[in-house]
Amino acid sequence: MNRLALYWNTVRYLKPSQVLGRIAFRLARPAAEIHPAPPVRPCLRGPVRRAWRNPSLLGSQHLRFLNETHFIAEPGQWVDKARGDLWLYNAHYFDDLTAVDAQDRRDWQSSLINQWIEDNPPATGIGWAPYPTSLRIVNWSFWLLDNQDEQTHARLQSLAVQTRFLNKRIEHHILGNHLLANAKALVFAGLFFAGAEADAWYQKGVDLIERQLKEQILEDGGHFELSPMYHNIILNDVLELLAIHAAFGRQSPQGWQDLVPGMLKWAEAMTHPDGKIGLFNDAAFGIAPTLEQLLTYTRSLGIKCPHGVPHEPLVHLSASGYARMARGKACVITDVAGVGPDYLPAHAHADTLSFELSLGTERVIVNGGTSQYGTGPERLRQRGTANHSTLMLDETNSSEVWSGFRVARRARIISAEVATSGVDVIVRGEHDGYARLQGRPLHARQWTLTDTGLTVADEVRGRGTHRIDVLFHLAPDIIAEREDSGIIALYRHAADAPIARVWSAGELKIVRSSWHPSFGTQVASQCLLLSGTHGLPFVNQTTFRWDPS
Repeated sequence: MNRLALYWNTVRYLKPSQVLGRIAFRLARPAAEIHPAPPVRPCLRGPVRRAWRNPSLLGSQHLRFLNETHFIAEPGQWVDKARGDLWLYNAHYFDDLTAVDAQDRRDWQSSLINQWIEDNPPATGIGWAPYPTSLRIVNWSFWLLDNQDEQTHARLQSLAVQTRFLNKRIEHHILGNHLLANAKALVFAGLFFAGAEADAWYQKGVDLIERQLKEQILEDGGHFELSPMYHNIILNDVLELLAIHAAFGRQSPQGWQDLVPGMLKWAEAMTHPDGKIGLFNDAAFGIAPTLEQLLTYTRSLGIKCPHGVPHEPLVHLSASGYARMARGKACVITDVAGVGPDYLPAHAHADTLSFELSLGTERVIVNGGTSQYGTGPERLRQRGTANHSTLMLDETNSSEVWSGFRVARRARIISAEVATSGVDVIVRGEHDGYARLQGRPLHARQWTLTDTGLTVADEVRGRGTHRIDVLFHLAPDIIAEREDSGIIALYRHAADAPIARVWSAGELKIVRSSWHPSFGTQVASQCLLLSGTHGLPFVNQTTFRWDPS
């Protein structure tokens, strides 16, 4: 019965098109269309793109992704499940074609493209799944435009066959960033090739993007899946779509460029002073371009960039649910958000009312991050509430995350308020994620930031007695030590003086934890934990203090 309830509370949020689309997608077995490729459209100038990815090709058959290195020397290694689906997906993306100093590896890249065509017959294997096919079409298009002497018959034919197959495998059952990636690939191929067939690809891609951008980009500029990583990926997609239109002398559809300033402002608000994203929901470093890289790309396209977000004391991304607070040397990013669109919580974590704190360019309080996808216990642990800087009740996740990308019952934001009062910047939120527990408890949290400190006030209302854990995960470079007074001092590694001190109404323990800032990475860290059994209502206040200088 519990399993049935889990399925019901997951499926009931889906759109009918997702349910029917999944059935149709699994039943469909389209054949590859191998008739000759359309002619290549003349390109007026080289496509304007910005290389930001680190190289992943270490040799003609030697690839490194997600901090794992493998060789691909024979056909079976493209589909070797022992390497994990995500690693294999990356191998089929061909991101190295547009990575930093790509021209230095041109011979290796050329060889690997030929090998891929030979080893991956049309419509077979994981490499022909819609998402990797979409990313590969874009990367091959950029590379073939940059290296027009590499436009061999076999490569152009393969690119056309891939696009035709993708055209029949659009991911309407998944939606979100996958559907945008599919549509982007159709636009790229539709511009790369000429003729009626290419024009049809282009128009289908444009129509999909038009509809999806209206739905997926919120009023505050954020991407609706509420992941800073995926937001930056989508923003880069928009910039590349603008660039490829310019390369072929085409006017991009009306309104696409107008989205860029708002999306940049959202990206700025969700970026710490160290220049990297906050780790909310599925988010990791190195997968998406940084804010600075996006700003540089935007300027290269002649688009005016917004300024000033890092200097504003309070930025409320009300449509998304995040709020950024800044006073003195402190920056706090707070999550007063839901799990994303009801029908698409695939990249959601149970992190409601979590936060991250930076002092200067040093991260102090963090969320746990994301180091892997898949369906194993570690993936589930990283999505869980205990892996985030928030409050957990009865060792239960605030949203029922399960499997690799599923959410059943989910936390709803009941109220969210932001204010500035004198020297104080205040954010408050309340959610009902634990109302399914006995006594129907509700969790409210208020952050109050000044030039010299942050106060985190937690309240749990409801009935009964409950196990309550309040967690503050520390960045791995921060070491916690208890002073004689019982106050906890936070030090940078090898520093003599603490950067901050922490005290709470209850006793904070220093426990072991781990941080997962990038895929394939786990770093030892510490966590401040207030843990105990309490009758409701429960009220607690934790204070962080630092030198204003």
